Amino acid sequence: MIHKLKDRDSLILAGSVIGLGLILWLMALPLAALPDPIGPAATQFAEGALTTIQLTLWACFFGIVLGVLTALGKRSHLPPLRWIADLYVWIIRGTPLLLQILFFFLALPAIAPQLQLSEFWTAVIALSLNVGAYNAEVIRAGINAVPNGQVEAARSLGLSALYTFWDIVLPQAVRISLPPLANNMVALLKDSSLAYAIGVVELSMVSSRVQAESFQPVPVFITVAAIYLLLTTTFTQFAAALERKLAVGKR
Repeated sequence: MIHKLKDRDSLILAGSVIGLGLILWLMALPLAALPDPIGPAATQFAEGALTTIQLTLWACFFGIVLGVLTALGKRSHLPPLRWIADLYVWIIRGTPLLLQILFFFLALPAIAPQLQLSEFWTAVIALSLNVGAYNAEVIRAGINAVPNGQVEAARSLGLSALYTFWDIVLPQAVRISLPPLANNMVALLKDSSLAYAIGVVELSMVSSRVQAESFQPVPVFITVAAIYLLLTTTFTQFAAALERKLAVGKR
């Protein structure tokens, strides 16, 4: 039974990755068959979807790294590290994401001109910092959920603190934290639409341009909503299969 579950979940994981690639590669074909204003802008929608996925994946990667580091900082025995981690989470979770994106695009170059980046990477940094703060609380809760007895047993066997964390605590914390982390990833995919505010040509920017040129908001926004639903469903299926695969060993 366990092997069947593993095989099924492995197929879903592989299918989700392949499906996402096919969606991005072939999206323009079915869209091109639709009437105006969607058909003539099919390539624009496909390129916008690709940019949306790129924003999401880069920000998701950096957000998880930031989340782990911040969670460790909040658990640190050194007060300065705890203060920095708490301040970071407090600021990011207490201010709107749109404001953060605009700050990094408009205010940061005025403060430090040498830090001026492209619109895409500015959005990646802002999204990463935002999701990283939320991931930090999720990962910290996952670490706290690992029984202290396992840590004490590992240390009593002579394992170092680093090895204990990396090989015993972190894998269990990731398994526990996976469902809320997956929710954060799906939310990040949708939040990436705010990158249009600084000129990143992702799905929302494409829809705004096509709508402005055609004056037909209904078909444009229905198409964009359908694309977002397709992408979020693929991400959700991948996360659900990964969660089941990691949980199989506990059954």
